Amino acid sequence: MGTYLRYAALGDSATVGLGDPVTEGWRGWARLLAEALGQTYDISFCNTAIIGATSTVVVEQQLADAVAHRPDVASLIVGVNDVMRSAWDTTRLRNDLMTCADALAGQGALLMTARFHDHSVMWPMPGWMKRSIQRRTADLNAIWDEVHATYGGLRLDLGAVPDLHERRFWAADRLHPSELGHRRMARAFGEQLVAYGFSFEPPSLEPAGGLPTSWRQDLAWMAGEGVPWMGRRARDLGPWVVRRAWARPSGEPRQETVA
Repeated sequence: MGTYLRYAALGDSATVGLGDPVTEGWRGWARLLAEALGQTYDISFCNTAIIGATSTVVVEQQLADAVAHRPDVASLIVGVNDVMRSAWDTTRLRNDLMTCADALAGQGALLMTARFHDHSVMWPMPGWMKRSIQRRTADLNAIWDEVHATYGGLRLDLGAVPDLHERRFWAADRLHPSELGHRRMARAFGEQLVAYGFSFEPPSLEPAGGLPTSWRQDLAWMAGEGVPWMGRRARDLGPWVVRRAWARPSGEPRQETVA
């Protein structure tokens, strides 16, 4: 293993670092991991992640820059925003993720991916919405299973984390990790990299360098951003559910379809 290391991070707001505020903006698990690698390696870190990104956004707006970075290691974690939208298309999602994985692995990068937990347990929501999210998450994870089987690499199964649902691991919105959640994710990937053959100390779980938050800030965020976000998702998914029910002949078993 050489001393010069290129790391590219692709994804959505979790990879941007939402939930882990620092003076200059957001930090997050990918940056924490890069900083830890930088204690041993001459690290070149390229974070192309975009808040709200879907798999298509990763292909169209992130992949070229990430490949141009010629990464030795590339994290590719996306799909939650696809799950939360009415324009759900498993064929397009699979094509997008396989396209990204093929381009990064073809560049020689070691892939880091994740299987997702059931986000519906983190938020109170109508039963129809919860069932749709659970089915979609299962389909998303099946695609990630195929990506991992095809291209290998390292991956983190978030659904297998025993204390995943503890409040301290999550920001006020229950969708993005808190600083501790980001550190937990960074350390988990760090430990896998060490087992793979990298030589460095994985990120610490001890909070450091982040901005403290208060319950007043959390409440203000929920009122200004969290609740309106859930309302937008419900308005987006609601018409899709009505169309699905209208199109389903009487007596036909329920199944997930492409919007």
